Amino acid sequence: MFETDARGILLDIEGTTSAISFVYDVMFPFVREHAAAFISGHWTDKAVNHSVEMLAVDLGFSSADLWFKGCDSDASRQALVVAGVIELMDADVKATGLKQIQGLIWKEGFHRGELVAHLYEDVAESIQQWNELGKDVRIYSSGSIQAQKLFFGHTVAGNLLDMFKNHYDTTTGAKQDSTSYEEIAISYGLTPGEILFVSDVIGELVAARTAGFQVVLSIRPGNKPVPSDHGFAEITSFREIACVR
Repeated sequence: MFETDARGILLDIEGTTSAISFVYDVMFPFVREHAAAFISGHWTDKAVNHSVEMLAVDLGFSSADLWFKGCDSDASRQALVVAGVIELMDADVKATGLKQIQGLIWKEGFHRGELVAHLYEDVAESIQQWNELGKDVRIYSSGSIQAQKLFFGHTVAGNLLDMFKNHYDTTTGAKQDSTSYEEIAISYGLTPGEILFVSDVIGELVAARTAGFQVVLSIRPGNKPVPSDHGFAEITSFREIACVR
């Protein structure tokens, strides 16, 4: 059992609230499977146009017009965009334009009921209990805030969005940079020591602890192995977090 007097609880997603395999084996393949049809079907949408401009920058071009130079039809431009999405996904690049397009495709999938977010069985109940205790629960993930809200709005336990006070992504800062957690503490309106951060990634816990946060390591089925001498308290379920005030 891990005891905490934290007033705020900050949660990672992959490997903490949800299986890493759901993201890599369900959500990412969904984008690959549906990218061509989605981009073709929504080519004139403002949101898609904006995302394509950012994707061009992600790929090293100053604008989509320069990226599309030599393309003589919408079909060829669309094919180039799909290829760019797949290229960045293959390289596991955390790029803004890519995240925006992925988010748009996931939005359609969640709204149609084709995607339903996985949660570990203890998660929804525990977060509800923390809310009832007056804890300020928030999410910090490398996935965009848009994707986070889609995820928690369409889970196997239903819509959990009302349980979270705020969401943070890498626009706040890198997850292994201590200054990101300092910024999040300011946003909370709490001192760093009043916030507990839960994650499965050692580097993130190091950064949060450096910023003064309370931290605990999430050990879940399918998570990447961690060194035995990592030096952090561990939990295998949110039920092992005991709020002492």
